[in-house]
Amino acid sequence: MKAKDLTIILVHGAWGDGSHWQHVIPALVKEGYKVRSVQNPLTSLQDDITKTKDLIDAQDGKVLLVGHSYGGAVISGAGQHEKVVGLVFIAAFAPDTGESLGALLGRRAGSGGASIYPDSKGFLWIKYDEFHKSFCQDLDENSALIMSLSQRPIHGQCFGDQAGEPAWKTQPSWYQISNQDNMIPPETQKEMAERMSPKKIIQFDSGHASLASHPKEVTALILEAAATL
Repeated sequence: MKAKDLTIILVHGAWGDGSHWQHVIPALVKEGYKVRSVQNPLTSLQDDITKTKDLIDAQDGKVLLVGHSYGGAVISGAGQHEKVVGLVFIAAFAPDTGESLGALLGRRAGSGGASIYPDSKGFLWIKYDEFHKSFCQDLDENSALIMSLSQRPIHGQCFGDQAGEPAWKTQPSWYQISNQDNMIPPETQKEMAERMSPKKIIQFDSGHASLASHPKEVTALILEAAATL
């Protein structure tokens, strides 16, 4: 699909916002694509799907959705929108009908889970001094510090909500696995990726924040998906 006919919408995950895509956005724009990065409230899975669908509604033409981490669950739901023509998962959840993210994480433990704690409002945080080792161990200290101190918490409900019929069952999909991920175990990522029968699966030795530590490779996968569409 020609760049002028496609909008790429980037969907962030938990403990972050649209700026997590800061190293990917310029490269996509340079290739001529219209790019938008959603800012989800992280209050419930349905809230975030609705917010993403609102941004899809505002676009002219077709949309490619790209989701990192929890954003994969969001694009699995929002991808049912009639404008969406493909999905790219970056170290992301890809729940099936009736599954919750908590249940998917329950398959095996990731070491980063020990760094998560709830506040009095039910929102989940990563301990500031453990963010680097848990979320983005392959980033430099300054980049990790910024991510840690600017983190946006996610409500615990997001991990308990059950997913609806996922768009990856009908939409062409691509998946990137992070082999050194401490948040979503790589084995769980592989299981989710393989059952969706994607167009392509790529793997590299990255922590959870692969969109920041390996932006060139992540961008290349997104561009490949866009060109295929």
